[in-house]
Amino acid sequence: MAAVLVGQFHARDAEGRVYSVHEFQESTPSAEGLAPVTTYKLAIGDRVKKLDDNQFLLVQSDITLVREPDSFITGVAETNVAS
Repeated sequence: MAAVLVGQFHARDAEGRVYSVHEFQESTPSAEGLAPVTTYKLAIGDRVKKLDDNQFLLVQSDITLVREPDSFITGVAETNVAS
């Protein structure tokens, strides 16, 4: 199985350092027919665990990261549309 890059965004730690986080999905679906497995890694390859929609944990150093609100996903800025 291969992982395909499906997005990227920036996240900050408590000290204000910015990290570039890459989002990957397995290219082949699981045998159970469930949704594709999504994993996260820093641009330098360190593993990242998703805690919730906006919080992530840098596994090797146990640092919590918070997603930047106006991050980019696959090169396109996210936009909020008012109803």
